[in-house]
Amino acid sequence: MSVPLSILDLAPISAGGDAATALRNTVDLAQHAERWGYRRYWMAEHHFVGVASSAPAVLIGQIAAATNTIRVGAAAVQLGYTTAVAVVESFGMLEAFHPGRIDLGIGRSGQRRSEDNKPKKPRQPRPPRVWHEVDGVVVPTPFDLRGLLDIEQLQATMGVLQQPEALSPDFTEQVDDILALLEGTYRVGKFDVHAVPGERSGLRPWVFGSTRGQSARVAGARGLPFVASYHITPATALEAIEAYRDTFVPSAALAKPYVVVSADIVVADDTETAKHLASGYGHWVYSIRTGVGAMPYPEPGSSPPLTDEQYGLVKDRLATQFVGGADEVAERLRALQRVTGADELVVTSVTHRHEDRLRSHELIAKRWGLNP
Repeated sequence: MSVPLSILDLAPISAGGDAATALRNTVDLAQHAERWGYRRYWMAEHHFVGVASSAPAVLIGQIAAATNTIRVGAAAVQLGYTTAVAVVESFGMLEAFHPGRIDLGIGRSGQRRSEDNKPKKPRQPRPPRVWHEVDGVVVPTPFDLRGLLDIEQLQATMGVLQQPEALSPDFTEQVDDILALLEGTYRVGKFDVHAVPGERSGLRPWVFGSTRGQSARVAGARGLPFVASYHITPATALEAIEAYRDTFVPSAALAKPYVVVSADIVVADDTETAKHLASGYGHWVYSIRTGVGAMPYPEPGSSPPLTDEQYGLVKDRLATQFVGGADEVAERLRALQRVTGADELVVTSVTHRHEDRLRSHELIAKRWGLNP
C-alpha cells in the first residue's frame, strides 16, 4: 500500500502574471487536491521573491475556508521572524475556525543557534561526500552557497522582517515555548501566561529541516514529526532523517518517529511534454541561488540553454527533480520512500501555466492510487 501523498505549495508567480492570480490559483489547486485525495496542503513561507506565500497563516485561513476536509498547514513558519506566542495564537485561531484540520509547521530560519555562544570544540574531519545513488535515489554532493549570495544585501533585506534591535531566541527555546504554550504550562518568571486561542487546541508542531543539525535533533528529542526537504537540499536530507531517528524520544503525541519527505515533480501525459514544461526550472533555481529569491517562473522555451557555469550551480536540483509521465515519476517517488522509510511524501510542482500544474498533481494522484 502506498504511503499518503500531500502537496507543498509556494503560490508561484508566473512570468507575466501577478500575486493576486497566484493566490487564486493556489486556492483552486487546494480545492482540486481535496477532490483528488491528497492528505494535506501545506504553504511555504517566502519573502521578497517571485512567489506569493509571504503570510502563510493568512493564506491557510483562505484555503481552509474554501475546502472541507483536507488538512492545511505551514511548511514552514520561519521562527526567526516571529515569536512563539504569535505563532500559537494565530494557528490557535485557525484551529478554532477549522478544528482538526490545521498543521503547525515550524522551521529554523533567522535564529541564532544555542551552540553559537558556546566554546567551539574541534571537529573531527569527515570524509568528503561525493555524488552517488542509493537504490536509485540521487544523493548529490552538498551544495555550497558561500561566495554566491550577497550577504550584506541578504541580511539587510531579511532584517526588515524583525523589529529593530530584536534578537530571536534560540530555535530550541522557541520550540519549547511553543510546546509549553500549547500545553498550558508556559510561565514568565513566576507568572502563568496563557495563549488564547491556542492553548489546549490539539495543535502539534511539525519540524522542518534539511541537515542533521539542530532542527532534526530538536524534533527527535521532543518527539515531534519531522519533514526532510529532499527537494531543496537533496545532498543532506537522508542524513537529516538519520539524525532525527537517532535522537527520537517518544512523546505523548508520537510513540515512534514520523518522517515526511519532500520531492519536486513535474508530471505530464508523456515524458517529452513533462521535460518541456520543466525546461525553465534550472533558470528559476539559479535565480534563487544567486540572488535573494526566485524570479517569476519562466514560460517554457523562453529561456536560453543554461551555461556551463549556471548548470554547475543547479545540477543537483535538476538531477533530483522527478520529471516525466505518471509511471516514471511514481517509480522515483517509491524509490525515495523506500530509501528514506518515509511515512508520507509531500510533492511540489511548479509550472508556468496553472493548467499544467493542475494536470501534474492530478496525474500523480491517480497513479499513486489516492482515494477521493
